Amino acid sequence: MKQYLQILKLFWGAALASELEYRFNFIIAAISSIGNLIGSLFSLLLFYRTGYKFQGWNWEEALIILAIFTILQGLSATFLIPNLDQIVKQVEEGTLDFVLLKPISSQFWLSTRTVSPWGIPDIIFGGLLLEYTRSELGLGVSNYLLIIVPLLCGIIILYSLWFMLGSTSIWFVKIYNVTEVLRGLLQAGRYPIVAYPTAYRFFFTFIVPVTFLTTVPAQAILGQVGNTWILGSFVLAGGLFFASIQLWRLALRYYTSASS
Repeated sequence: MKQYLQILKLFWGAALASELEYRFNFIIAAISSIGNLIGSLFSLLLFYRTGYKFQGWNWEEALIILAIFTILQGLSATFLIPNLDQIVKQVEEGTLDFVLLKPISSQFWLSTRTVSPWGIPDIIFGGLLLEYTRSELGLGVSNYLLIIVPLLCGIIILYSLWFMLGSTSIWFVKIYNVTEVLRGLLQAGRYPIVAYPTAYRFFFTFIVPVTFLTTVPAQAILGQVGNTWILGSFVLAGGLFFASIQLWRLALRYYTSASS
């Protein structure tokens, strides 16, 4: 474990030093993040401005879901997308060979090799929005501590989905269109799951588990979720993470390397 932490420190130190050569990009990322958040707030406001509200979710409670979605979006842009999008490129160019020769887990290397600070504005703005909802709803800090487990589970679920999709590049090589489809589906997480028809709720709960990314953590904050859903998040996160490991090992059996 100590060895992997040292490697992680070297990875992220080098990545940040490289990225910060272009510091103006952070300002652009912040402006883009603000624009996206304003757009999301406006689309949500279109529902609530006439007095309509999603079943069981008032305006401030719906903002909690949007805040969690924004934080997850920032975490994805910072840690997931920069790494997992490279899997396709490495398979296509044959540089995956050099990764597999290294004396560390190839999944660890591919998942943590780089980091991008351009997702940090989303994390910050999502956190500020979460704090705003806390003050508006009069919730205590203890309420927000309840989000830790379901949010961690949501992050693991999100990572596992991305990595499993990246693993399929060994068979199909170019999967950029598929990743865009998944990214589009995950956008559904910016609204409460009750906003969708029953058929869509089933899809976003059991097929693409968007419900466990934002709605369940938000319900945990509000004290509206039972232990069954928390346990379900934990089981789903563990199951998908294990599946990502097994799928990667299976994919490597079919990887023929660039020189063969």
